[in-house]
Amino acid sequence: MLGPPGSGKGTCAHIISELFDLPVITTGDMLREAASNETEYGKVAGEYMNRGDLVPNYIVNGIVRDRLMKPDTDKGFILDGFPRSVAQADALDNILRDKGVQLDHVVFIVLEDEKIVGRLSLRRSCPECGAVYHLTSNPPKTKGVCDHCGTDLIQRNDDKEDVIKRRLEVYRRNTQPLLDRYEQKGIVRRFQGDNPLEKIPGLLQKLLS
Repeated sequence: MLGPPGSGKGTCAHIISELFDLPVITTGDMLREAASNETEYGKVAGEYMNRGDLVPNYIVNGIVRDRLMKPDTDKGFILDGFPRSVAQADALDNILRDKGVQLDHVVFIVLEDEKIVGRLSLRRSCPECGAVYHLTSNPPKTKGVCDHCGTDLIQRNDDKEDVIKRRLEVYRRNTQPLLDRYEQKGIVRRFQGDNPLEKIPGLLQKLLS
């Protein structure tokens, strides 16, 4: 899954997971968990994420390699949030070569910056169970409280407007070149990020079949 932060990569990844029965490998969630648990790598990762910067490659690459070597990925998997740079793409090539597989599709989610800022700045997350809400399109039943576990919702640091804009700058500088790389391989599939939610499964099924 490739595209700017807030474009809907996570939503599309989980829909594809249900359509094709494949695990979603979400590096962002793994990094946030490590930061929350204050592991050795997590402490460093948290500092970078709070600034809206990319986490150092040696941390991300190690997490991804360990995850992709688990047996539940043998029939396929979906990468959400990795790679985000050419260096990470090089690392991914090495990981896939060691695993004996190759990429079939790169789903590129397209969405304008103003829509991204609107989405992320109104997003609220549950620090306990990880549920995500949007104050206008998907609000919790009780204001400020998670529907699932009753924990008070928070606005993640990387969902604040100034950090969002910084994340978009970082995205363009580091991630955009990946399009050229995967376009040359003929595996990029573009998908509009503001499609109505109810239409997304059918559109993704058609795109990837």
